Amino acid sequence: MHGSCLCGLVEFEAVPDRHVIACHCSQCRKQSGHFWAATFAWHKDFRLIRAEGLRWYDASDKARRGFCGGCGAFLFWQPVGEDRISIAGGAFDGETGLHVGESWHNEDAGDYYSPAGSALPNAGPLVPLLQGSCLCRANRFTMPGPMGAVTACHCHACRKTSGHYAASFPVTPEAITWHARQVDEYKDSMGNRRGFCPTCGSKLYVQDAAGGFQLAAAAVDNPTGGHLARHVYVAEKGDYHDLTDGLPQYPAGAGG
Repeated sequence: MHGSCLCGLVEFEAVPDRHVIACHCSQCRKQSGHFWAATFAWHKDFRLIRAEGLRWYDASDKARRGFCGGCGAFLFWQPVGEDRISIAGGAFDGETGLHVGESWHNEDAGDYYSPAGSALPNAGPLVPLLQGSCLCRANRFTMPGPMGAVTACHCHACRKTSGHYAASFPVTPEAITWHARQVDEYKDSMGNRRGFCPTCGSKLYVQDAAGGFQLAAAAVDNPTGGHLARHVYVAEKGDYHDLTDGLPQYPAGAGG
């Protein structure tokens, strides 16, 4: 199976040896912008074809996390001293024939969605101030809360960069107070500017060509007052998971 990042600076081939695991741990949520989902391959069944953009972030003494420095795509999780590598489900090109078989660290899931795949009530708690950061904390911000309605996007670009699918909510850039800011941006084929941390690869925001600004839901650290409200671009959804929360699904954007 062939896979790549969004910009093409990282390409690989792999023979997966396991079903996909959805991981809701705080590190995977931070780096992906929502939550991550990955299979794994033994090193003997994995080959990097192109690695110009590949960067590694040592998030702990147990594993390092691989992402593309060109577009920010969260691609790999490499445990220290082991001859296997975890690979993002969203990084594969075309159908995978895989399925989500487990869900890990559900207790660390964001309060705006259910890791069990069920819907949450629409009304979240009153949260006057949102505090956020990337995984390495090179980016830190505050903004007025609550988060409100969150949109899950399954488009090709969001799947590639998040490693699974994205979740974000609309804000105005002027509402964000940055207390520390080190952001790289990648402009995709649709003219969207995708902001991410160049050190840890955490997803931060997407600004579309018309000026609309969406902040990654998992960038928020404290209770959010948010709720997942809809799924868009489901026509491009990965084949390895199902949507079971009963929320509205749109083949393209929310208006089509």
